[in-house]
Amino acid sequence: MIDRIQWLGHGGFLIQGPPLIYINPWRVVRSTFHADVILLSHDNYDFCSEADIDKLHGPDTILLGNDAVKTRIEDTKILRPWQSMTFDRASIKGIPAYSVKSMRYPKEAGGLGFLISLNFYDIYYAGNSEYTREMERIQPDIAILPINGHGALDVDGAVEAVKKMRPRWVIPSNWGDDNPEGASRVDMQAFKDAVGGRATVVIPD
Repeated sequence: MIDRIQWLGHGGFLIQGPPLIYINPWRVVRSTFHADVILLSHDNYDFCSEADIDKLHGPDTILLGNDAVKTRIEDTKILRPWQSMTFDRASIKGIPAYSVKSMRYPKEAGGLGFLISLNFYDIYYAGNSEYTREMERIQPDIAILPINGHGALDVDGAVEAVKKMRPRWVIPSNWGDDNPEGASRVDMQAFKDAVGGRATVVIPD
């Protein structure tokens, strides 16, 4: 399953199903194949890019997000924290995503992470979240974790999340040169070194 997950840059990912799932698409190229499901964790411009969503949106595409996303994109289907929805072979559950220390993303704003169960694997996408107690309830096979700070997990927080959740694989997100708030390659390497043998760190191309 790990080889079916593609990093799109910053916090954007593609999961090859079926169904074909995009998470927070960012600076994507128009595709011949429309998304089956697009997951939008909150309404920031770099996580809810209407231009990128339009490139992937077909007549049967399902958009899932919170109330704030729906105010921007009317046909969004609202996913509540801990609510599950099933699409083809995938079960998608909303997980609260919020800041604890910085309060940049307050809990009441309703930000989401996602737990995607597909092909007997559980994939956890943390979204813009610092380390929260809710993460201790999740034991995914694959964890996609931000490492940039700025209201989300930094390197130390992401390592702590790995210790608690014990995934087999972990993919760092919210890094790279295409966003001023992204973590650096040095941060990414520091994260990999700190995780050590607790999980296999998959570094996206």
